[in-house]
Amino acid sequence: MAVGVRKLQAAQTETELKAAAVRVFGRLGYLNTKITDITAEAGRAAGSFYTHFANKEALLEALLADLLAEGDANAMSPGHSDDFRDRAAVRWHVAAYWDFYRRHRAVIMALQQAATVDEVFARRSREMLEPDLHHIAAHLAELKLPGDPLVVASMFTALVSTFAATWLSGAGPDLGRDLPDDEAIESLTSFIHRAIGGGAQL
Repeated sequence: MAVGVRKLQAAQTETELKAAAVRVFGRLGYLNTKITDITAEAGRAAGSFYTHFANKEALLEALLADLLAEGDANAMSPGHSDDFRDRAAVRWHVAAYWDFYRRHRAVIMALQQAATVDEVFARRSREMLEPDLHHIAAHLAELKLPGDPLVVASMFTALVSTFAATWLSGAGPDLGRDLPDDEAIESLTSFIHRAIGGGAQL
């Protein structure tokens, strides 16, 4: 078998294992998922997992790397702006994360679960996420803020992620109706813009 074909097959197996893991995490949760659950979902022999990943944490780290690469690509899109005085720039970031969370909820929850039980993994994931935090802080650096831009960026990301987690999991308060995505994004955008964008002058 040609080397190129073997590499393609290995890449395909790795992709299938990661996709299977996402599905199983969504059903069982990260902590309850066994490696054999993942390989069974992927239709692969149990031993094939270790050709690609040292353990379940390594697979989750690879999934995080994929998410971060997607986020980097999104940041290059034409709609992206770094001027948080402009409400449209804040809304772009809120809407992007909302959509991102909706599509990748199983992985995001798995990352949170893993971090609660494994300090080494928690530290490693924080290191991998730190450039994104600095990306938001850079958007804030020229504004007069109530704190250090990195601290305010941490507030921004915590608020957006927690709000998305609450409402997209169905854990929000009973409004007697569903909360449409547009309403959630608009409300959160207005809140953040007034706090760190519209209320902060050069």
